[in-house]
Amino acid sequence: MDFKIIKHTGRFLIMIGIQLLILNQIHFSGFITPYLYPLFILLLPFNIKGYTLLLTAFFTGLVIDIFSDSPGMHASATLIMAFLRPAVISLITVKTEFDQDIEPRFDFMGAGWVFIYTLILIFIHHLSLFTLEIFRFADYGETMLQTILSTAFSVGLIMLAHILMGTQKKTKT
Repeated sequence: MDFKIIKHTGRFLIMIGIQLLILNQIHFSGFITPYLYPLFILLLPFNIKGYTLLLTAFFTGLVIDIFSDSPGMHASATLIMAFLRPAVISLITVKTEFDQDIEPRFDFMGAGWVFIYTLILIFIHHLSLFTLEIFRFADYGETMLQTILSTAFSVGLIMLAHILMGTQKKTKT
């Protein structure tokens, strides 16, 4: 079996487990909810095929929806984030060669690039999620406040996860 499949499956199980068992129980002031599971989508290699990225994102969100008893909101938000991921990558990157099997990590792209990449995509994810959750334009200010606060907390958590994952050696495959 391919080591990459085992690595990504392990990441998936760990991030989903942390999200469902720990982070879904945390709600600060009713406005801040930390989400770690989108990191799984953020860490997928640059050269992943579009349909594989979208199916993986949908399945990830669906698993969260099933165990969180939310009717497709996480699946939709993760799908929107994954759909916009290639556009965000090309928007913030001066490099044009992403046919390599590398992941968006500190040791490959630099901490600044990873921070901007994470911030944009997590904001998109959270805005989609909270808009679907509240689904009233009358509460737009509340939706934006919840999006901004949760994005800040989630980005901090994801950057901490990047640091804890450490650096990995660049290997040729």
